[in-house]
Amino acid sequence: MDTTSIGNQMEAVAERYLINAGLRIVERNFRGRFGEIDLIARDGSTLVFVEVRYRRNRSFGGAGVSVDFRKQRKLLATANGYLQYRKVDCPCRFDVITIERDCHRESLNIDWIKNAFGQ
Repeated sequence: MDTTSIGNQMEAVAERYLINAGLRIVERNFRGRFGEIDLIARDGSTLVFVEVRYRRNRSFGGAGVSVDFRKQRKLLATANGYLQYRKVDCPCRFDVITIERDCHRESLNIDWIKNAFGQ
């Protein structure tokens, strides 16, 4: 299976996870000048920009480590573009959903990091 289809599957897993937690998805795969935001959701009155990260194993530090400063800057710039494009003015936050395969149980471990970074 190629990485694009795995990425799409993991984004769908994250989306279901967030919906089950009470968030409402308002946009998927928003592409802007600086990059892409996987999911954009509403958590009450707060707009949530969600980065989804998947790793088959923790060999290179796990999924969360891959959201480095450079990636955060791209997400912030893309989110600012989204807010201007959609003319949205509300509280915002950046969440990260990490998904890692548990090789011992053949299942997925999902971790939701709320307010992972931002200004």
